[in-house]
Amino acid sequence: MQWLRDMWTKEGPGIAKDAPAKTGLALFTEILVREWWEMVKLNILFILASLFVVTLPAALVAMARVSVELVEDRNTYLLRDFTEGFLRYFWRATAWGLALAGALAICIQAILTYAAGARDNLMFAAPLTIALVATAFVAVLACHLVVLMMMRDLPALRLLRLAALASLARPLPALAALAFNAGLWLAHILFYPVSAFMPATFNFSLGMFAVAFGVHRAAVMVLDLPPHRKPHARSAS
Repeated sequence: MQWLRDMWTKEGPGIAKDAPAKTGLALFTEILVREWWEMVKLNILFILASLFVVTLPAALVAMARVSVELVEDRNTYLLRDFTEGFLRYFWRATAWGLALAGALAICIQAILTYAAGARDNLMFAAPLTIALVATAFVAVLACHLVVLMMMRDLPALRLLRLAALASLARPLPALAALAFNAGLWLAHILFYPVSAFMPATFNFSLGMFAVAFGVHRAAVMVLDLPPHRKPHARSAS
C-alpha cells in the first residue's frame, strides 16, 4: 500500500531551484493554468458587484486588486480581498472612472468627427491621427492608473503623473493587453452562441488579469519597488 500513501503524501516534483525563472507568455500561461478557478470565481464576483452600473468602476478596481495579487503570487482570499478593495476604493474608483470615461468619450467623438471630415478633405488626416494616438494613450493610461492605485495609496496628482510616466515608458505591454481583451470579445462575437458563456465565466477576470500582468512591470519601475514585488513563477520549497 506504499504507492497509495505516496500518491497523497509524497511531495511533487516542484520547480528546480536552479531552473530559469519564467517570464512573458510562459509565466502568463503558468499563472493562468494555476489560478483559472479563482479567475472564474472572480468573474462572477465582478458581475454581481457591477449589476447596478454605478458600481462598475469600483468593481473593476476590486478585480484589479485581486489580479495584482495573482500576478505577484501572493496569498489571495478572494471574497475578502475583493470586498475590501470594492469598499475602500469606491469613491476614488468612481471619480477616476468618470474622468477617464469622459476623456475617452471626447477622444472617440474627435475620431468620428475628423474621420467624417477626412473623407472629403485630406487636411483632416493629421488631426485624425492625433485623435487616434490620444485615444490609445488614454486607454493605456487607464490601465496603468488602475494597477498603480492597487499597488500603493497615492495622492491623485502623483498617481496620474506616475501613470503617465509608466504609459510613456512601456506602452506596448498595455496595448498588447488591450488587444488581448479585444480578441476575447471578438471570439465571443464570432463563435456565438457556442461562446455564450464566455463573459459569465472568464472574459472580465481574464481580461483584467492580462492588463495587470502587462502593466505590472512598468508599475514596479515607476514606484521603485523591491524585486520581490516583480511577477515570478512558484519555486520548489
